[in-house]
Amino acid sequence: MNKSAFFDRDGVINFDPGDYTFELDEFKINDGILSSLKKLYDKGYLLIIITNQGGISKRLYTHKHVEDIHHYLADELKKVDVELTEIYYCPHHSINEKCICRKPNSLMIEKAIARFNINPKKSFMIGDKMRDVEAAENAGIKGIKVGLNENIENLIDEIIQ
Repeated sequence: MNKSAFFDRDGVINFDPGDYTFELDEFKINDGILSSLKKLYDKGYLLIIITNQGGISKRLYTHKHVEDIHHYLADELKKVDVELTEIYYCPHHSINEKCICRKPNSLMIEKAIARFNINPKKSFMIGDKMRDVEAAENAGIKGIKVGLNENIENLIDEIIQ
């Protein structure tokens, strides 16, 4: 079975200004992310992003906006020899519809566990909100809460030692 590092996107992978990040020119990778993901990748972790993108449901932006950002992120990671395993995103928002994929629900994580033969006991998720930790724990994975836009490099160094 594989080990995986799961990450929330906005506020962990990229700078979260406090509202929706959907324009490519607003997307800024947080300090320490490229080196942190490289360390994990080199240690054999699958790298999976789990993100709520409720602005799609609110009609603030489209799937294409989200996919353009994800392609850009994947390209930036390739420049440091890192490949994302997958990005799962929930386009729903509870003000418009109910779903079972939006965090704190764990469907996106459960899909990844099944699809990539992931051992939950050897995996973890880093998020900046309690709903990220709850989603991880609902899927049997350790959830780790960090500060909004925090540099996580020291945390990653502790995890991989």
